[in-house]
Amino acid sequence: MKKDFLSIADLDRKEAEHLIEQAHRMKREGTPPLLAGRTLALLFEKPSLRTKVSFDTAMYQLGGHSIYLSPEEVGLGKREPVADVARVLSRYVDGITARTFSHETLRILASHSSVPVINALSDLEHPCQALSDLLTLYEKKGRLAGLTLAYIGDGNNVASSLLLSACLVGINFRLASPPGYDVSAEVLNQGEEFAALSGSRLQLTRSPHEAADNADVVYTDVWTSMGQETEAEKRRLAFSGYQVDNKLLSLAKGDAVLLHPLPAHHGEEISAGLLDDPRSVVFDQAENRLHLQKALLAKLMANP
Repeated sequence: MKKDFLSIADLDRKEAEHLIEQAHRMKREGTPPLLAGRTLALLFEKPSLRTKVSFDTAMYQLGGHSIYLSPEEVGLGKREPVADVARVLSRYVDGITARTFSHETLRILASHSSVPVINALSDLEHPCQALSDLLTLYEKKGRLAGLTLAYIGDGNNVASSLLLSACLVGINFRLASPPGYDVSAEVLNQGEEFAALSGSRLQLTRSPHEAADNADVVYTDVWTSMGQETEAEKRRLAFSGYQVDNKLLSLAKGDAVLLHPLPAHHGEEISAGLLDDPRSVVFDQAENRLHLQKALLAKLMANP
C-alpha cells in the first residue's frame, strides 16, 4: 500500500480484499498487540461518534494508544498552517487520522507528514466507511464479486467511496439520485475504470425503484450532511420520493440486507422503524468500522 490512505483509489483490488479478509480474521480471532508503543493522532475538524470511538478502541486493542485533538486545540489552517501541523505531529506520533471539511487539507497533511495519514472523512470521500461496508457484506453474503448494491440518495462522500470500492472488487453498483445530486464526474470516471477491470456494472438512474429491483443490498444515507444545514429544506424537497421504506426494500431480493452509515434521520431518508427490521444489518455495519480500521492501522503502522 501507499504511505497514506486518502481515497479508495489508493488501493488496488488485491489490497482491498486483503484488508477485508484481515479485518474478518481479527474480528473472529482477536487482535495481537501489533502496535504496542505506537501513537495515533486523531485530528478532527468535525464531531463524530463512530469514527472517534472506533479508531480510539482500535488502537487500544492493537496495543497502542491515541490522542484526540479537537478543532479548538489545533485550528487547522487558522492558528497554524496545515503543513506545519503535519511536520510537528510527525515528530510525536506514528500515524495521523484526520476528519476534515476539505479534502485538500488531507492532501496537504499527507504531503508534509512523514507518518501515514488516514482519511476519516472529507468532503470528497469516506473510504474507511466504504471498506467497513464491504466487510459487512463479505460477512453477511460470503462473497463480494457479483453482488448488486443499490444506493438511494445523495451522491455525497459516502456514495463516492462506496461506488469506487464496489466497482473495485466486482460489485454491481446502482446509484439513484435526483438531478443535481450525482457523484462527481471524476469519481464516476474512476469507477468506470475500476468496473472495466473487475467486470462489475455501474448504473446511474433517477428511479429508486429501478435501482432497488432485485438488488442484494439497499443502502441509504442522510440527505443533509454536516455543513449543509442551510440547504436542509431545499434538500428535503429534492429528495422527496427517495426515502427507503418497506415498500422500496421489498423490491430487492428476499435475502437482501439494508445498510446505513449512521447517524440516521428517521422519517427522512429512511422510514421510522426500518433500522430494526430483520433485513437491517446497520449496527453490525457500525461495529465493523472497528475491525476494518484495526486491519488498516496494522497495515500502515506496524512496520515503520
